[in-house]
Amino acid sequence: MTATADEEAARFHELLKAFEGRPAATAGRAKDAVNEPMIRHWCEAMGDTSPAYTGPDAIAPPTMLQAWTMGGLSGHGDRSSAYDELLALLDGAGCTSVVATDCEQEYLRPLRPGDEVTFDAVIESVSPRKTTKLGTGHFVTTRMDVRANGEPAGTHRFRILKYRPAAAKPQPARPLPPTQPARRPRPVINRDNQGFWDGIRAHRLLIQRCSSCATLRFPWLPGCNACASPEWDTVEASGAGTVFSYVVMHHPPFPAFDPPYAVALVELAEGVRMIGNITGVPYDKVRIGMPVRLEFLRVDEELELPVFRGSEG
Repeated sequence: MTATADEEAARFHELLKAFEGRPAATAGRAKDAVNEPMIRHWCEAMGDTSPAYTGPDAIAPPTMLQAWTMGGLSGHGDRSSAYDELLALLDGAGCTSVVATDCEQEYLRPLRPGDEVTFDAVIESVSPRKTTKLGTGHFVTTRMDVRANGEPAGTHRFRILKYRPAAAKPQPARPLPPTQPARRPRPVINRDNQGFWDGIRAHRLLIQRCSSCATLRFPWLPGCNACASPEWDTVEASGAGTVFSYVVMHHPPFPAFDPPYAVALVELAEGVRMIGNITGVPYDKVRIGMPVRLEFLRVDEELELPVFRGSEG
């Protein structure tokens, strides 16, 4: 008697479930103690200016929990073989692709500079076969229990999908009907940012300034993230800036956009940062630190956007 596909799937899932509860890492140790430079870099990247993360009583941002346990390019030597065996079993069944799907964190106590971080990880669950738009496979969840100086500090659950890529469905060739040129997506304009877009229409890049503590902020917010005052006015940006960071968009293609093109996080002369397209130079010539100058790009009859022109010189 030949087993049905469902019976084969159930038997394979039993093989996978045998890995549940097995360790993925034992007595792992962070490569560095919790430290101020990493906290500063994280906060700068996230734009988080909370005073809780600086000064003599500083703590690490809770969402950095996983950062202290990462092995970097060289990996961790304390990883067990069970996780690799599980992935090899899935590879052998044709589930050769992987995508991270989500993570959950629970915080038990704050981490402080100087804390020595250790951890154990376990394969918590392997799902039955699931069919998604990406393909058919199994969700694998690992749970990491993190300690600081031997005390429980938090739990990090990380879930991946190991799947067999779905075969692309052939599409019958047919002539496309004539269409209007694709339009850029419209920005969401509401009462909190109306003034910014009014400024753009007048070719003025306006930055909010707190009336209480004079802190500049961007993007526009209903209140000050430094002192919580709801009162504010604006200052007009000079238009000068430098590329703080950037990405080159190659994929996915999107109507009204023509990849590849560069999108940068620009640090304005006034000290705030904003995201915009880089024009005037080839996408592969954009560099961190490149001086840029504000321009206004007419996209269509209704929409004008701030962009930044770079210079190779």
